Amino acid sequence: MTTAPPPTIDPETSVTYADVEAAALRLAGNAHPTPVLTSNTVNQRTGSQVFFKCENFQRAGAFKFRGAYNALAQLSDAQKRQGVIAFSSGNHAQAIALAGQILHIPTTIVMPSDAPSVKQTATRDYGAEVILYDRLTTQREALAQQIAHDRHLTLIPPYDHPYIIAGQGTATKELIEAVGALDFLLVCCGGGGLLSGSAIAAHALAPNCQVIGVEPKRADDATRSFYSRALQTVHNPDTIADGARTPSLGKYTFPLILHYVSDMVTVSESAILRSMFFLWERLKIVVEPTGALAAAALLEGVVHYPNARIGVILSGGNIDLKQAGKLLNKAQERRKKADSAPLARELS
Repeated sequence: MTTAPPPTIDPETSVTYADVEAAALRLAGNAHPTPVLTSNTVNQRTGSQVFFKCENFQRAGAFKFRGAYNALAQLSDAQKRQGVIAFSSGNHAQAIALAGQILHIPTTIVMPSDAPSVKQTATRDYGAEVILYDRLTTQREALAQQIAHDRHLTLIPPYDHPYIIAGQGTATKELIEAVGALDFLLVCCGGGGLLSGSAIAAHALAPNCQVIGVEPKRADDATRSFYSRALQTVHNPDTIADGARTPSLGKYTFPLILHYVSDMVTVSESAILRSMFFLWERLKIVVEPTGALAAAALLEGVVHYPNARIGVILSGGNIDLKQAGKLLNKAQERRKKADSAPLARELS
């Protein structure tokens, strides 16, 4: 039995740093140049100099606006008139809807019925038609493709598209231009659009920077794909990081990640919660669970790089505050159990 070789980058169709630079020009004046925050507490805790790129302050509340606007801005006039369709659990949905509103392009979004209500509401408020589906019984890609065919719409996927990847890479371009070369860059990973775009930009601007992708343990398809060098999948993973519930890497993102990314790691659900609320409490910013993935790897010691300059992308801040209360209670319950465990062992 033979094993298929790992995918390689096709120089004719893949994404390059020149594409990231072109995306940055399109985004100028349309996307926010998001702030970079530092924390003495984090630096002391990690023994490193850490720079948080705060994409939770991006338009529509996440990095996704970068890729969405870059993709929609390059459509033909006919495609713009007809409209676009996308499938997303939330942040890509909002980003496409807002970019469509700015560019006067009709948008239709296929969203799971259990997507956070704050993301559904924001998507509608930006003017999109929202079509809900049951993620347990319906494959979102197939539904979106069918609607696109029936209505003659252009399908804009959430991560596996050259224009999307190039747009997402502008976040790292901004980060490195703002703070200088990095030794390490930690980036969350769902379908790999942000990770692959970030790795392309880091490779061009800081060639010695090692890019580390971070996933939830419960949705570790990209990590398994990275180490096996064969595409792995996961079906509806049960993780609070809803932006990482993607089934697999894509035909563009997988080879780019194999080529440019140095390592992949995973973090537990508890680690995600602890890190999210740590960022809320110490940096005074609202970050959603997926947005805290990269930070969790550093704050929880999954990766440890003392005396290094480390960039961390906080990818988004779209969280339902009603749900946040439930998550806080869950985090406190887990903390109590962890604190009581040593005492229980002592008494046993």
